[in-house]
Formats: sequence, structure tokens, C-alpha cells
Amino acid sequence: MDGHSPRKGLRPALRLLAGLMLGVAFLMLSSGTAQAAPAPATNPATAPIAAAVGTVQANTIQPGDQEISVSVPGQRSQVLSIILMVTLIGVAPSILLMCTSFTKIVVVLSLTRSALGTPSVPPNQVLVGLALFLSLFIMGPTVDAINDAAIQPYSSGDMNITEAYRAGTDPMREFMLRFTRDEELALMTKAADLPFPENRESVDLRTLVPAFVLSELRGAFIIGFVIFIPFLVIDIVVSAILMSLGMVMLPPALVSLPFKLLLFVLVDGWTLIVTTLIGSYR
Repeated sequence: MDGHSPRKGLRPALRLLAGLMLGVAFLMLSSGTAQAAPAPATNPATAPIAAAVGTVQANTIQPGDQEISVSVPGQRSQVLSIILMVTLIGVAPSILLMCTSFTKIVVVLSLTRSALGTPSVPPNQVLVGLALFLSLFIMGPTVDAINDAAIQPYSSGDMNITEAYRAGTDPMREFMLRFTRDEELALMTKAADLPFPENRESVDLRTLVPAFVLSELRGAFIIGFVIFIPFLVIDIVVSAILMSLGMVMLPPALVSLPFKLLLFVLVDGWTLIVTTLIGSYR
């Protein structure tokens, strides 16, 4: 055996292992420092392209950015015209119905149904449809006058919208004035705190329309009162007979309904009512 011990033979290996560990630690520290370092500068050749892309991205409107409004000449007037047209389309049917004979006719037909004691016969659709077609029949001459004075000239371009409106309201005003009482006109003029007009033709349209509706309701209730009288007599007679017979628990309306229907059919009630309604506008 030589004079070297085993412990002395391991010393070079330990030194080599320690050197390797120090090298690995040095490499790890170098990689961490490289990751924390800032990114390298942009290539000068691609700098103009990057600047242009950045400018485009900065000028692009994102979903959350504030909107940019561009004022177009005439845009505001067009928007107001569209809003006004939509409003008129929604309100015009009600206004036209209130300015025609529809109010009186539908009220009289409803009172007739109540006088008969049949709350759902005829149904509302039938009464409203009958009132609508009777209104078209009664308002036929007025509608023709409006068509000749306003609609046709406006369609052909001879009138603007303001002139057509003034020409179209004259026949409607004449119709409403013909069937409006002076008492209602005075009431609405006083309620509106307006000076009294010199004559009926100079009444403001805002005063004329509610006065016409009040006159129509008054005439409708007068006709309804006349219709109620014979049916009320039948109810009283049937009720008295049932009381005399001691049939207190039997509803009088149930017994009188067939007699009221029979009377209404014998006198041809619907024809009388329609004739009366049409005659009230002659």
C-alpha cells in the first residue's frame, strides 16, 4: 500500500463538486438579472411603422370612449318632423273620433244595450264597428269636402302642409259648429279665460272641440232616456206581478228580459235607433 489515505483522495472530487455548484448559482443569478432588465430598444428600421400603428390605435374610438357628435345641416328639423309625425299618428284617431258623430252613436248604442238588460250582447266589437260605419256614413259629405279642399291639392303639390291643414279644418269646423250649442261654447270660452268671439265662425278650435263633445253627450243621453222608458215600464210591471204572486226570490230582470227582447224586435228597435241617429245630423 502507498502512503496516501482515502480521505486525501476525495479532496479533488469535493473541490470539483463545489466549483460546479458555484457555477450553477452564478448562472441562475445571471438569468434573473436578465429577465428584470428592460426590453431592448426598437429596431431603428421599424420605428416609423411602430409610430404609425401607435397613432392609429390612439385615434381609434373604443367602446367605452365618449361619442363624437357630428352636426349635419337640417338634421334637427328632420328629427323634430319625425317626432311630430309619430305623435300625430298616435293621437289622430282619437281626435278624429271626438270631432265626428262617433261619440253620440257609441253612447246611444251602449245605453240601448243597458236598457235591454244584456251587458255583453251585442259585444263591444259589434257596437264599436257599427258606430264607426255609421259615423263614416254621416260624415261622408264632410270627408269629401276635406278631400277636395286639402288632401288632393297637397298630394299634387299645390299646397304645403300649413295651407292644407287650414283648408282641411274648415269643413270640420263647419260640421261641429252646426251641432254645437251656444251654451257649451260660452262655457268652454269662459273656462279657457278667453274673450267671447264676435260670432260663432270665429270660435277657436281648442274651444270648439270640447264644446262639440259636450253637446254630443247631451244629445246621446236624451236619446238614451227615451229608449229606457218602455223597458223600465216592462221591468216595473213584471216586478209588480211577481210581488203579487209571492215570487219574491225570482229575479224580475230574468223574467222581464224575454218580454223586452220581444218588444224590441216587434218595433224594429235597431232600425228606429239608427234612423234617429242619422236624422239627428240632417
